[in-house]
Amino acid sequence: MLSVLHYSKSWRWLLPSKPPHSRPYHDYVRFSTPGGVGRIPLHSPNIVGVASSRGNRSHQADYHALAALCLDVEGLRLSIRKTLNFDWVPENSKDRVARQVVFVGLYDGHGGSTVSQFLRQELHGLFESVNKSHIPELFLWIKHQGGYFKRFTGGVLAPWIHHAEDLPPLDLEARATQAFFEVDKLLSIESQAKVCGATASVAILHSIDNPARPFFSSRKLALTVAHCGDARVLLCSTDGGFVYPMTEDHHPDTPVEATRLRRMGSALITDSFGDSRWMGALANTRAIGDLRYKPYGVTPEPEVRTKLLEGKDWAYIVMVSDGVSSILSDDEIVDLAREGPTPKAAADRILAFSQELGSEDNATVVVVPLAGWGEVRGPDKTLALREFRRQQSVGNERQRRIQISQTCPQASG
Repeated sequence: MLSVLHYSKSWRWLLPSKPPHSRPYHDYVRFSTPGGVGRIPLHSPNIVGVASSRGNRSHQADYHALAALCLDVEGLRLSIRKTLNFDWVPENSKDRVARQVVFVGLYDGHGGSTVSQFLRQELHGLFESVNKSHIPELFLWIKHQGGYFKRFTGGVLAPWIHHAEDLPPLDLEARATQAFFEVDKLLSIESQAKVCGATASVAILHSIDNPARPFFSSRKLALTVAHCGDARVLLCSTDGGFVYPMTEDHHPDTPVEATRLRRMGSALITDSFGDSRWMGALANTRAIGDLRYKPYGVTPEPEVRTKLLEGKDWAYIVMVSDGVSSILSDDEIVDLAREGPTPKAAADRILAFSQELGSEDNATVVVVPLAGWGEVRGPDKTLALREFRRQQSVGNERQRRIQISQTCPQASG
C-alpha cells in the first residue's frame, strides 16, 4: 500500500504541528468501483510522465510535486460556479472521491534551491490546510513588507481580511493566493530565502462527474492553474493538436507586469544577453522567496485561470520549466508529446529534443494525460521545422568543433 506523504523533517519546525493522521493528502488517486474504492499511484509513468535534467549546471533547482488533496466541497462548488458558471452538486458531499483534487506543481529555483525544495515538500500540504481565519494576520504581515505592499489592499483575499469567520469558504483562487503568501511568511525567517527564490506553477484537476472519475478519464474536468513566474502550462486539443496556453510569463517587460510595476519607478535593466532584469537581477517579477526584493514589487500573488475540459476534446497537459520553453515553442512542445506511447515517453521526447538543440539550463517536463490521450487528429504541424532546427544544430556543432581544432590543434587529438 502506498504511504501518506509526510512533511519533510528538515522543514517541520517551520510548520504548525499536526498528527500524521490529519494529513490526508496522498500520492495516489482514489476512484469509485462497484466493490468499493480503488487507488491509482500518481507516480506511475503511465499516469503522469516526468523528465528532468540539471543541464550543465552544478546543481538541480527544478522540482515537481504530485499529490491528491481532499478539499472543502463548498469551496470547490463556489469556485466552479464563479469561474465556469456551472452548478456542480456531488451525489454525496462527504464522499472523499468527490472532494478529491489532483495537485501538480512545478518549481524552478534561482539563486539556489532552498525555496524550490521547500515548495516541493510543503506547498501541496499548505494548499490543502490553509485556513481563512489566518488571513487577517497574514495581511498584516504582507503590509509589514513595506514599499510596494504598503498599498496592498488584499487582492482576492480582501473579503476575508475582516470578519473572516462570517464569510463563505475559500474558493480555489483565494486558497492558492493564501498558500503562496503563507510560503513567503514561513520562509521569512530563512536567510537563504532573502537572496534566492522560485517560480511556482500549479495545476489543480477536479473531476465534476457524478460519480467522480480519475482525471485521465473524466467527462467534465475543472482545470485551475495558479501561476507565478515563467514556467508554461499548455493544453493540447485532440482536434488538430492545437495548443492552448494556460499561463503567461511574468517578466518585467511583459505588458501586465510592466503596468503593475510602473509606479515603482525605473529599475528595469537589460543585461548583456538582451534579457530584461528587474532591479538588475531578476528575470521574474512574480516569485516565491526573493524576499529582499519584495518591497520593490516582486510578488508571490499567483495569476489564476480556470477552464472546463469537456470529454475527449483535450489530449494532455504539458508543464515545462524555462529550460525547455526558452528553446522550444509552445507548438513544438505539444507536438513532440504526440508520439509518446506513455506520458513518461512523451516527457522524455520533449526534454531530449530541447537538449539536442542546446538547452544547458535545469529543465523539467511534466505530461498529464487527459481523456483524449492518444487521439490527437491532424498533421504534426512543427515536424518540418523541428527537422530543420535539428540539422541546423548539427551543423552549428560541427562548425564549432572545426573552429576549436583550428584554434587549438591539440584539442582535436
